[in-house]
Amino acid sequence: MSVARQGESQPVGLFHWLRVIAIGRNPKRTLIRVAVIIVTSVVVFRYVLLPVRVTGISMEPTYHDHSVNFINRLAYLRHAPERGDVVGIRFSGIHDMLMKRIVGLPGETVSFSGGHVWINSVRQEEPYLVKYSNWEFSAGTLGPDEFYVVGDNRSMPQQYHDKGRATRDRIVGKVFLAGNPPP
Repeated sequence: MSVARQGESQPVGLFHWLRVIAIGRNPKRTLIRVAVIIVTSVVVFRYVLLPVRVTGISMEPTYHDHSVNFINRLAYLRHAPERGDVVGIRFSGIHDMLMKRIVGLPGETVSFSGGHVWINSVRQEEPYLVKYSNWEFSAGTLGPDEFYVVGDNRSMPQQYHDKGRATRDRIVGKVFLAGNPPP
């Protein structure tokens, strides 16, 4: 049994426990906690994690059409994007982005032959691909600030695939979560 301080009445019963569960024993502290959680959530989802919806099948089977992922905008503060990273690329604004995989790094020569990507005349292993296509083309040598990006669904004809060079300033960040399991 709790002891009430002098001059205080101690609430008892169901109402007391509902109040304790809903707002805690100290409403001022609870209000501060709620404010901190709201501000932190707004900052994280406004400036750090950017939600992006996959539209289309160019990233299948790794990422499926209509799935939602997050782009970590702080991922490349300490290091440059690397081959194999799935990134968000600003297309024509922060809300219009492409999600693609980096296959070519600055200064490299990129080409596709037999559906495989070749970097500086060396065929690259891509374990995330399930099906290869018959793509045959040379993308050329990348500039000092350019990356070559392409989707994982190489079974699509190359003319229907958004791919190509992306400058570093257009890369918003790295995909935060791994690919979604098939539906």
